[in-house]
Amino acid sequence: MERTDRYPQVNTERLVEEFKELVAIDSVSFHERRMADTLKSKLLKLGFEVYEDGAAGVYGSEAGNVYGFLPGTLEGPPLLLSAHMDTVEPGWGKRAVIHPDGRITSKGDTVLGSDDAAGIASILEAVRAVSESGQPHRGIEVLFPMAEEAYGKGSTVAEYERLRAKEAYTLDLSGPVGQASLQEPTFVSFSIEFVGKASHAGFAPEEGINAIAAAAAAITRIRQGRVGEETTVNIGKIEGGKATNIVPALVRMEGEIRSYVHEAALAQMEQIRRICEDTAAGFGAVVRVDSRLHMLAYRVEKKEPVVQRFRRVCETLGVECSLTRTLGGSDNNCFIQHGIRGIVLSCGMNQVHSTEEFSSVSELERCASIVAGLIVED
Repeated sequence: MERTDRYPQVNTERLVEEFKELVAIDSVSFHERRMADTLKSKLLKLGFEVYEDGAAGVYGSEAGNVYGFLPGTLEGPPLLLSAHMDTVEPGWGKRAVIHPDGRITSKGDTVLGSDDAAGIASILEAVRAVSESGQPHRGIEVLFPMAEEAYGKGSTVAEYERLRAKEAYTLDLSGPVGQASLQEPTFVSFSIEFVGKASHAGFAPEEGINAIAAAAAAITRIRQGRVGEETTVNIGKIEGGKATNIVPALVRMEGEIRSYVHEAALAQMEQIRRICEDTAAGFGAVVRVDSRLHMLAYRVEKKEPVVQRFRRVCETLGVECSLTRTLGGSDNNCFIQHGIRGIVLSCGMNQVHSTEEFSSVSELERCASIVAGLIVED
């Protein structure tokens, strides 16, 4: 990354120390109280107006979404910067280990939590760097959602009437810093129960209706994996039966559908429903299908200002810019639904959702520098 006087210089040592501090805070989904309190305190010290909403009451969790607003000196609406507060399991007792080559890992028995402490730390350091530089800057809004890892629960119920931003940068993407996702999918989850009839497997098997057999037959008819260029289907969990000498009366399977085309995701769900109902009827079983729509697909065009600003900042910093798309989904899906045009930025997280998760000092520095540039760029 090239040094430039055009953008504020971040303090790498301070950034890494804050990243370590954030990683050490337990914040598994729905248990973000300590993280929320820490971030509220940090934002107040940086001069932000701070607010926490009532999302905790909606979900019976520990904390709501945390908002902040810092006035700017440049005209125009503020920019929204976002990174989620929660982590996946195993996420209790996390500690960041800084290796001599700058690589950052956990101790090996938990996730690192760079998803999304890397994003949070980069935002906080960028704001500090901008404030210390005295450079004119856009107004800054931050939103740190709770429970993003649980299908974007926090951002789903966020109080969007509080936000003034029209453009957003969500720091929540794996891969090299300089990469941004412009497109994310519709995401549907489903739970399907096959209800048969129990009977003794040895004395009267003919009197039973085998729910496992019915579910298995349906699964063989459901196309899974990449079912097209835009769509994936997966059945990831199945459970049922009580004992080997009982014809099983109940089986439940759970899965998901992701597609860049909203209508394609809904069509896949309807096809799965029909297959299961038809198969169950053939066995004399009953089927119950429950599906939930978690996120809506979106696409941001390369010519849009939110993308062009990111490209200019990367070019100025000498960071290779890569525009891509991901089937992952993020809080940005919700921002788009509420009229805020945004993209998702890589922020120094790799092999996330595993104990092999890692980041690096150089990637954190690069990300914070990009965010600082975005804040001061027109």
